[in-house]
Amino acid sequence: MLRLLGRRVLTAGTAIAAVIAGSLLTAGTAAPAHAAVPDTIPLKITNNSGRGDQVYIYNLGTQLSTGRQGWADASGTFHPWPAGGNPPTPAPDASITGPAAGRSTTIRVPKFSGRIYFSYGQKLVFKLTTGGLVQPAVQNPSDPNRNILFNWSEYTLNDAGLWLNSTQVDMFSAPYSVGVRRADGSTTSTGRLKPGGYNAVLNTLRGQSGGWGNLVQTRSDGTVLRALSPLYGLETGALPASVMDDYINRVWRKYSGSTLTVTPFTDQPGVKYYGRVSGDVMNFTNASGAVVTSFQKPDASSVFGCHRRLDAPNDQVRGPISRTLCAGFNRSTLLTNPNQPDSGSGGFYQDSVTNHYARAVHAQMADGKAYAFAFDDVGNHESLVHDGNPSEASLTLDSFN
Repeated sequence: MLRLLGRRVLTAGTAIAAVIAGSLLTAGTAAPAHAAVPDTIPLKITNNSGRGDQVYIYNLGTQLSTGRQGWADASGTFHPWPAGGNPPTPAPDASITGPAAGRSTTIRVPKFSGRIYFSYGQKLVFKLTTGGLVQPAVQNPSDPNRNILFNWSEYTLNDAGLWLNSTQVDMFSAPYSVGVRRADGSTTSTGRLKPGGYNAVLNTLRGQSGGWGNLVQTRSDGTVLRALSPLYGLETGALPASVMDDYINRVWRKYSGSTLTVTPFTDQPGVKYYGRVSGDVMNFTNASGAVVTSFQKPDASSVFGCHRRLDAPNDQVRGPISRTLCAGFNRSTLLTNPNQPDSGSGGFYQDSVTNHYARAVHAQMADGKAYAFAFDDVGNHESLVHDGNPSEASLTLDSFN
């Protein structure tokens, strides 16, 4: 069960380049060029975790100027990966020693699209195959990182600025928040849990019937490591394959006799698509009545992963419609609102059949924002900071309490 860094393109995995592409699809605009962005910017990492474990930091991804995969050291210098093998071969040690509890350290990040990993107490194991870097895949019991407490953030730094987010698309684990300092000295941040929020998310899942508590993974010593996303819950058998069937069936019945209207671009309110179900297919037409795309009736994997039957190519029709459908299914708003996407979050996760993982995560975020599924940015409910001329980025390892 190998996962290669950089493979996600508008699917269930997590790569910030796709996040940016998704945001641009929603907005219908392109990010402006900003030549003032330097080749590297400082990233201040603060350890407020309260843990005594040694912290290790990794900056892994794709160099934007060359398209090569590799890693960056603490100075922001890029190092391409050597050739991998089959079976996979060990990757060079790309770890950076992180700050002790109560301390901060600053590294520099280059123009890159990738991930900032951090682990507690033990270095992560990375390997290289002929297709590139193999990411940790902790839904696999034999993955060498399965019993390590770790997490990651995603970012892109380019000539248009910085995009930096916290993510729970694959798992909810060691808490952290991200931020950016603008050129004028002002700051913004996101991703911080409410006091007690870490345990509250885990306890919400444990208390939810239907297998949701099975998403929580612990180490043999009792340490809670993470809660898997529901997509991986399906893959591991923690959740039943039928977990979303009742809601999906109700949506299909509703739109067999009525119309679902999708307005995918916030800056183009006149662009609308109209969905009606015929048998196992939902057909979308444009204003002239021509069918522009069709979706087979999805299953839970398609919903939680925003892929397969809800695939979202990076185009201007199917992708934006699919993103909106995926968000409506995960948030369980398609029955209560036939005009998608929703204008606010008040009606999210109210059905008894919903993405209870995303519900739990969002409920415990201080600002309500999170990336709890792939297209959680529909309607701007994602935990993302962006600035066109950043002077500094920040990553704060937050308290588990």
